[in-house]
Amino acid sequence: MMSLKRATILLIVALVLAACSGSSPSTPTAVPTTQAPAPESTPTPQGPQAVSQIEDLKKATIQIEAQGTFVDPEVGLMLNVAGRGSGFIIDPSGIAVTNNHVVTGAALIKVWVGGETEPRNARILGVSECWDLAVIDIEGDGFPYLALHEGEINPGLEVYAAGFPLGDPEYTLTKGIVSKAKANGKTSWASIPAVIEHDARIRGGNSGGPLVDNQARVVGINYAGNNVYDMNFAIRAQDAMTVIETLRKGQDFESIGVNGQAVMSEDGSLSGIWVASVKSGSPAGKAGVQGGDIITRMEGLVLATDGTMSDYCDILRTRSSDSPIAIEVLRFDTQEVLSGELNGKPLEAKFSFAQELGGETSDTGSAATDYILVQDNSGAIQVAIPSAWSEVDGSPWVVDDEVIGASITAAANLNNFVNYWDEPGIFFAVSDRVAQLAGYIQLLDAYRDSYRNECKLQGRYDYEDSAFEGAYDYYINCSGAGNALIVLTARPKQNKTAFLVTFIFNAMSDNDWIALDQALNTFDVVRALP
Repeated sequence: MMSLKRATILLIVALVLAACSGSSPSTPTAVPTTQAPAPESTPTPQGPQAVSQIEDLKKATIQIEAQGTFVDPEVGLMLNVAGRGSGFIIDPSGIAVTNNHVVTGAALIKVWVGGETEPRNARILGVSECWDLAVIDIEGDGFPYLALHEGEINPGLEVYAAGFPLGDPEYTLTKGIVSKAKANGKTSWASIPAVIEHDARIRGGNSGGPLVDNQARVVGINYAGNNVYDMNFAIRAQDAMTVIETLRKGQDFESIGVNGQAVMSEDGSLSGIWVASVKSGSPAGKAGVQGGDIITRMEGLVLATDGTMSDYCDILRTRSSDSPIAIEVLRFDTQEVLSGELNGKPLEAKFSFAQELGGETSDTGSAATDYILVQDNSGAIQVAIPSAWSEVDGSPWVVDDEVIGASITAAANLNNFVNYWDEPGIFFAVSDRVAQLAGYIQLLDAYRDSYRNECKLQGRYDYEDSAFEGAYDYYINCSGAGNALIVLTARPKQNKTAFLVTFIFNAMSDNDWIALDQALNTFDVVRALP
């Protein structure tokens, strides 16, 4: 067998020769940015109904019951369940603020105002999952409401947390101080500039309730607590007002219409945004996203690798609300991988080598059950591989003592994979240098010269996923080994000259194709290439 390194040398020679007549690469297109619309000039609420004493805070605090069908990552499908949270009224007409995760995806919501015994109907005006905010309109008018704290928010500020924790209809009020005015706002359920850390104890069911000063003016919107360390967090109300003003006009903001959170497997081989429920008519709903799905990629970027919604929200912040956004989804209950677009092509089953090429190798083998996420030595690229492929080489992609990119080679026995045809394994490499010299077809042609003398070429086929386009050559029975070989090259659909991706995958059994599908679903460029 011709070694991978020898094939790489031939590849680069061919590309350099071809480059002599090449043209200058195009400049990557800049990604447009958007900003939150500036709030209209709204006077600070005043008047006889504005709550100004802690004793009256209950009058403007609400309990919310959201009924619907949700999918919990631990419990699973929950039909016709009712979750409860809190909120508070900001306008006498019944406009109220709560958390996105309290109401989004619910079939109906009921609201109890100020400890009333009978619920009122309410409708959702707008939501934002990146800010974990929602604005609702409660049936009726003439309600007491809360004004905004407009002074400095510093450690030591005395605060009170109001709400209905643990779904109990009994109103509670706890007292504390601000311990940190600008704590990290990047979490598994939101991604905002900063949050308030305080010690006015909150529990499940307090979500969406008000954090106020000693004059009942809103300092923050409670949204999370840590029972172990007795840490409680609230969205800074001053930061949130621009978003709230947008939502009360009936416009969603930094949202695709899901009630979700960032999740990551213990070994890091799977991460994304777990969707508990979907808002009807939203971009996610129109694309076909369902409760129980995990959104694993947006625009080719693997999501939640740090356990937060940061990347997910940053992508939304660089697009307008109606821009097409490529997504990939793992439908967890069926283990299907779907690809499509928000504001574009609906989700459909992604190409699967396991489904298309199963039965083409010499035996069925046993499927890998555990995967691990590995990176190259520079931390620039990563991919999930079977844990049984314990030998991993993450050294730079080097040709003639020159680094041209990053690479990962993995197998149970690297020597056998590199030098013979009967060892399953993978070579994954990314180069921006090569991308300046040739396209993916030229790259694939160069590899073809390396393999066609020893392997039987079955054909060349197009490859496309939500973020990449390319092609692959399919070979079988190299030197009589009964194997199958895939050589795949691809480029990003956007910024087409940014880099080229190469996969060389050797399969000895049908179940090896599952490992290739896993690799294609998890590979990512996470840092600048060497």
